[in-house]
Amino acid sequence: MNINKLTAILLFSGSLFWSACNKEINENYSALQQLNPANADAGAGAWKTVVLAAPTDVTVPAPTAANSAEYLQEIASVKNAASGLSNLQKEAVNYWSAGSVLRWNEILRDLVAKHNLAPAPNADNTYSVPDANNAFNYPQFPFSNPPYAARAYAYVSVAQYDALVAAMYYKTKYNRPSAYQVDATVPLLVPKNTLPGYPCEDAVVAGAAYVMLRALFPADTTFINEKVAEAAAYKQWAGAAVPSDVTAGLNLGKAVASKVLARAKSDGMKNALGTAATRDSLQKRVEALGESPWISQDSPVRPGMLPFFGAVKPWLFPKDSIASIRPPQPPSTKSAEFKAQVDEVKREADPNDREKFRIVHFWADGGGTYTPPGHWNAIAFDQIYAAQQSEVRAARNFALLNMAMMDAAIGCWEAKYHYYVPRPSQVNPDIKTLTGLPNFPSYTSGHSTFSAAASTVLGHIFPAQASNFDAMAKEASLSRLYGGIHYRMDCEEGLKHGQRIGAFAVARARTDGAE
Repeated sequence: MNINKLTAILLFSGSLFWSACNKEINENYSALQQLNPANADAGAGAWKTVVLAAPTDVTVPAPTAANSAEYLQEIASVKNAASGLSNLQKEAVNYWSAGSVLRWNEILRDLVAKHNLAPAPNADNTYSVPDANNAFNYPQFPFSNPPYAARAYAYVSVAQYDALVAAMYYKTKYNRPSAYQVDATVPLLVPKNTLPGYPCEDAVVAGAAYVMLRALFPADTTFINEKVAEAAAYKQWAGAAVPSDVTAGLNLGKAVASKVLARAKSDGMKNALGTAATRDSLQKRVEALGESPWISQDSPVRPGMLPFFGAVKPWLFPKDSIASIRPPQPPSTKSAEFKAQVDEVKREADPNDREKFRIVHFWADGGGTYTPPGHWNAIAFDQIYAAQQSEVRAARNFALLNMAMMDAAIGCWEAKYHYYVPRPSQVNPDIKTLTGLPNFPSYTSGHSTFSAAASTVLGHIFPAQASNFDAMAKEASLSRLYGGIHYRMDCEEGLKHGQRIGAFAVARARTDGAE
């Protein structure tokens, strides 16, 4: 795709921040400084990939030589375009030059928040399920509940990471310099770096986003296309890439993401809702053991959220080992120990305690938000930006974080529906919750499991902040007890479970070649 065509796409589709079709998306535009990492991670082409067996699983054709007439003509086109950049194009350069991986993470969190709304009941008290094949029909696809969101964050992050590792491999192999390295008169609007220009890493990230986000959020294809066009074009407007750098990057990102998407299509997510019969069997099994089962408190009664998400394929441990890391059996719902747990929730869910109330709502991350996994992505975003990490290192760290949180969702949901423990307010209706009541069993706490997995990974990546991340995870966990929706055992065992799962990501990090 040449620079003129990309410019036309941007001008046709509207501005970076005010496009008419973007009104439902809050991009949270922030005036970040341009990315200027001290370490470009030039050797990242040798890092361990996730889905790709090796960077050579995808092919990038050799570029034309930097002294060829064709390449010099490309440089001339970049210089010509730079002489007449519009204000919107300059805004695009400022936006994306803060880091493409970071910006796509912001965009993904906004898409999750937009779609994180449970479908309303039909007139006959049934519920329709969002249909990916009819994404614009109500209820619009997807319902970005926490497990779906965790999975989305993981797949996008892995695709971008694997694609960037492959890009770094081919940058080193072909070693074609950037436009400004060839011609010092090219106007440059971004910091210089020592990396070869081919393929363009920002276009690689955009190409991966193009494939993954369109599959995960098909009703937002127009918006996603616009953002991809902007992200691909900005390095040319900035004088740091020529059209062939961008074309190669887009193609590489799409090729890698297609392989990652193939994994997603076969990971078992399509069976996570189950059938009425399989869902009923979960309750009957618990009743047969003489226990009180969880029952939906929604009115009308809604099927539990993704009861078979626990059977989705994990990233970091074998699927058949999930029982070996499962939280221990909770006390019987008929026991004095369980009654004590219920009584404690009644005491702790105190609407008059302003500090507890603050904690509950800070960590609520309910409907219409980017979910608990998104909250930890926002925390990681700040740390990665402050550290001025290279694009490939930022992608690697988001991939580690989000693989751990998707696996935390898998492990937690497997435990929830295995034990099928009722929520505190179901057992004692006098308990008044201080936040929304999730429509799935209680034991263990998803917030606790997500947060412990995330804090374990982030504490490894940013060891100076490890104690702060741990404190955040514990506060997020307690917020669910204070909110009246979880027992202390849910929180404590969820934290332990999340730490076990996060440890798998740390073990991978120590052997992926990036440390």
